[in-house]
Parts: sequence; structure tokens; C-alpha cells
Amino acid sequence: MITERPVSDSAGQPPVRTVVEDSVAPRRDVRAIVAAYVALTKPRIVELLLVTTVPAMMLAADGLPSLWLVAVVLVGGSLAAGAASVINCYIDRDIDQLMRRTKRRPLPAHTVSPRSALVFGLTLAVISVALMATFTNLLAAGLTLAAIVYYDVIYTLWLKRTTAANTFWGGACGAAPVLIGWAAVTGSLAPAAWALFGVVFFWQMPHFYPLAMKYKDDYARAGIPMLPVVASTRRVNAEILIFAWLTVLTSLAAWPLGMSVVYGVPTLVVGGIFVVEAHKLARRAASGQAVKPMRLFHWSTTYLTIVFAAVALDALL
Repeated sequence: MITERPVSDSAGQPPVRTVVEDSVAPRRDVRAIVAAYVALTKPRIVELLLVTTVPAMMLAADGLPSLWLVAVVLVGGSLAAGAASVINCYIDRDIDQLMRRTKRRPLPAHTVSPRSALVFGLTLAVISVALMATFTNLLAAGLTLAAIVYYDVIYTLWLKRTTAANTFWGGACGAAPVLIGWAAVTGSLAPAAWALFGVVFFWQMPHFYPLAMKYKDDYARAGIPMLPVVASTRRVNAEILIFAWLTVLTSLAAWPLGMSVVYGVPTLVVGGIFVVEAHKLARRAASGQAVKPMRLFHWSTTYLTIVFAAVALDALL
């Protein structure tokens, strides 16, 4: 920013306006740009993915794995999830500007150019896969690359825009960090890894459908066939109930695959609360009461965090 300050001379002449550079504005601009690029990576999603990765690594190692390996997977996984999100923002920039929930994102807000976002996303993707290939193993690196490609090409470009089953088929992306973390430790995939994968996979429907219910008008405006847009509330709640139960049953099926009551008891308790909340949502909708889907959305995040915290604690004990 440039400001002008009046300066009077000693002869009493009219003040002369001098130009003074304000160095604060450039610093603010830099911070705003950095914040915009960080926003493109959707940090909250990255955090949630990492919540499932480290406990899976601990279970695979039957304790605490190498801290160096954990650091590599955390950095590589964060970069991969961030890359997938940035490229997703690039692809979805046309619909993001139509939705109230997303129109303030950096691309529809014109804070970052589409080309810059694409270059940024691809760079993060290359670095993440290279990091995993160099410091873990090819299976973990291959799964990392597959997750990015599946999320951006299969889900974002195709499934999201063409089918109401997009959340179901896209669930593999969100559950992939479990497999990636396990593979980084062992170089292979065991039944327990697939069971935890199943927990996260099924969990995504009762987690995301309430959010889609709240913003269904936004999705309808953008022409995205999310289930709450194209199906009745009764159908949506039925699927929420089915997948909530599948989530809990799969979490309990993982119990005998190398874990003890340290995992089983808290998983059983929070699983019970999870399905109760899902049934409450369905009952409110069926009775014509005001539906508050975000209650289940927020609780589902708590549920997943507690389950995987129990995985980590069980591995340590």
C-alpha cells in the first residue's frame, strides 16, 4: 500500500506531498496468498485422514513403529491428501462458484488462478508419491498414487457428477490411508488392515449424508446428484441406518483380528451411541419433526476418532 504524507517547508510554502511505502500491506498480501493455498488443501480433511493412518501403523507394528517412518508417512500422507484436495478444487471450480458453502474457496473467489492451483496440486502429488517410494516401499507408494488418481479422476470427474451412489463408490479414497499406513510398516496387507479399511469405508455414508442433507439445495443448484438431492428423506435415512450398522459391525469384526478388550469395549460403547443417533435422526424425519442432521455429522467424527484412538491404545498395551 502507498500513502501520502503532507510535509511543510521552512518558508511556509504549501505542503509538499511525499510518497511513503507501507511495508505492512505486502506482508499481509503474502499471508493471504499462503492462507489461500493452504485452504485449497482442505486441512480438516487431512487431519481426519491422519487420525486413521497412525493407529493403523501402530497395530501393524504391534506397538510404536519407527518415529522416522511415522514422520515420513504423516508428511507424505498429508501432501497426498492435500494434492487430491487441490486438484479436486481445480476440477470443481465451476460448481463451487454456484454453491453458497463453497463459493468463498480460493478459486471461485479468484484468490488463486486455476493454472496455479493445478500446478500446486500436481507438484504436491509428485512429491508425496516420491517421498513414499523413497522412504517406505512400492506398495505404500502405489496405494498413495492410486488414492489420488481415484479421488480426482474416478470420483470428482465422473462419479460425483453422474450418480447418486457417488459417496459410496468414492468411499475407497477416504479409507485408503488405513491401507497406506499398514503397507508402509509391513510391505503387505493383512485381514486387520482390510477390516479397518471397511470401518472407514462404511462410516463415510452416515458421516457425509447428513452434511449433504443440510446443503442439498446447494448441490441441487450445482446439478450434483447427491443422494439427498435425488432421493426421498426416507431413503436417505434408511441408507444412513444401514451404513451406520455396517460401520459398527465391521468395527466389531476387527476385534478378534489382533486386538483386545482395550479396543473392543470402547468401540462397542461408541458404536452403540452412533447407531442410536442415526435412529434418532430417522425417527425425527419420519415423525415430521425438524431434522438436525449436523448432530449426527459431528458425532460421527467423534466416533471415528475414539475407535482409532482405541486401536492405537490397544497396540501400545
